[in-house]
Amino acid sequence: MKTNGEFERVLKYFDEDGDGKVSPSELRNRLGVMGGELKLREVEMLIEELDSDGDGLLSLDDFVNLIEAAGEEQKLKDLAEAFEMYNDTQMFGFITPQSLQRMLGRLGESNSIEQCKAMIRQFDLNGDGLLSFDEFRVMMR
Repeated sequence: MKTNGEFERVLKYFDEDGDGKVSPSELRNRLGVMGGELKLREVEMLIEELDSDGDGLLSLDDFVNLIEAAGEEQKLKDLAEAFEMYNDTQMFGFITPQSLQRMLGRLGESNSIEQCKAMIRQFDLNGDGLLSFDEFRVMMR
């Protein structure tokens, strides 16, 4: 987790005029330096979406929210990739005791079907004996 000091340094990089906030043109300029090309209207729409106080600028709090949201999106993507590794090819969209046993076996663990059923049972919120992606997310917290 980034500290406020790290967020402040990032904000200062984008804040060309030093007013403590990032304008659409400042964001566009700095993204251009970093190799990202966005039209001014695209940047304005992005800021409008993230601007918590309606002043048309990104404050430190807005910046923190943006960076944390991007981090959450990446975590969710990583979690989906992990889920796919355990996913059952016959029951697509679920982790079954058999698919769990198979994946754990690939990782060098030897678990019985009963042990895998017990592991799934701990996080099986609807009691169907399978783990959906939502149940897998709960398990991975």
